[in-house]
Amino acid sequence: MLPVDEQLKVITSGTMQIVPLEELKKKLEKGTPLNIKLGVDPTSPDLHLGHAVPLRKMRQFQDLGHSVTLIIGNGTALIGDPSGRDSTRPPLTEEQVEANAQTYVEQAMKVLDPEKTTVLHNGEWLKGLNLAEMLKIMSQFNVARILEREDFHNRYTEGKSIGLHEFIYPVLQAYDSVVIKADLEMGGNDQIFNLLAGRDLMRAMGMEPQVALTMPLLVGTDGHKKMSKSYGNYVGLTDEPADMYGKVMSITDELVPLYWRLCSTADMDKLDAIDAAFADGSADPYALKRELAANIVDLYHGEGAGAAASAAFDAQFKRAEAPEDMPEFPVSVAEVNDEGKVYLGKLLVEVGIAKSAGEARRLVDGGGVKINGEAVAPKCYNVEASLFSAGTTVQSGKKRWARLV
Repeated sequence: MLPVDEQLKVITSGTMQIVPLEELKKKLEKGTPLNIKLGVDPTSPDLHLGHAVPLRKMRQFQDLGHSVTLIIGNGTALIGDPSGRDSTRPPLTEEQVEANAQTYVEQAMKVLDPEKTTVLHNGEWLKGLNLAEMLKIMSQFNVARILEREDFHNRYTEGKSIGLHEFIYPVLQAYDSVVIKADLEMGGNDQIFNLLAGRDLMRAMGMEPQVALTMPLLVGTDGHKKMSKSYGNYVGLTDEPADMYGKVMSITDELVPLYWRLCSTADMDKLDAIDAAFADGSADPYALKRELAANIVDLYHGEGAGAAASAAFDAQFKRAEAPEDMPEFPVSVAEVNDEGKVYLGKLLVEVGIAKSAGEARRLVDGGGVKINGEAVAPKCYNVEASLFSAGTTVQSGKKRWARLV
């Protein structure tokens, strides 16, 4: 396994809280794989990038050599997690839960390594608890402590209803940690109370308590609210590649570094370099957003899907900006030299965009020449001939256009 400091660099990347960090260091120093727990209630059949944030962190643990246990809450989902809620969740039937659970696992394995993932259903041990066992577990908690939880506290002081069964939820989630002997449990930052309840119960039962690790709630494509289907600001894991690419391209520039860190497959060095570029103002948000969108599409649809989605995006949006009545020229004006390239100085003169080869070079150096909407790099006067075919557009600025036919 990697040295502890190198593991911690990966583990702490993008996290909100690790409680307590010193205990995690001690666990890692043992040099044996940790049992990393993530519990999810299958309350919906479709996942989005926000759901995938803790799954990405789980995958990082797998890549570091640790064991991960994904607990499908087919027992706890019958209650419904009250975290962050200002009202009681409507109950789900067992049939709904089981149907959602199957879809959830299929989508989760787009992120996790299936061969290194243990999938358990907590209904296997929760539904079989008898009264004596349940009372023993519940006796380790008190109402005053549970009412300290922000959502319960707010509902209580505002006179809003709290179902007695909702108090049981963090107790059962904590018991999951006891059953699987978790070393660390992950969750969204709104889950911190439940994760710490797991620490308390494990300690009360004479076990080494788990470490609690929380991840931020991903901001949606609107740039304001957390990602949610109900807000319409989500990127679904099952979205078609073109739709997924387009949604990622719609995020605000300010969110680009966060999405890279929480949603992409990039390594730590690249993530740190992106943060540094945004910090010193040298970043190109649009280019990084395109690369990010392709990375995410590749992750969920397979290698190469991102490039195809990028091309479709350009065809739909970039080329749609071209005027319909632009001058047209035969493809033959793009003469191919012995190196298999086209000299832009001559081409731009031939199609009337530049008056001379010298002016053409100045346009290229100024970044004002685009082929099919993509800017030609400064000093790049000879470009690949494969870029030119029927339908290719060449432009300089917003007014000078030409199409090859």
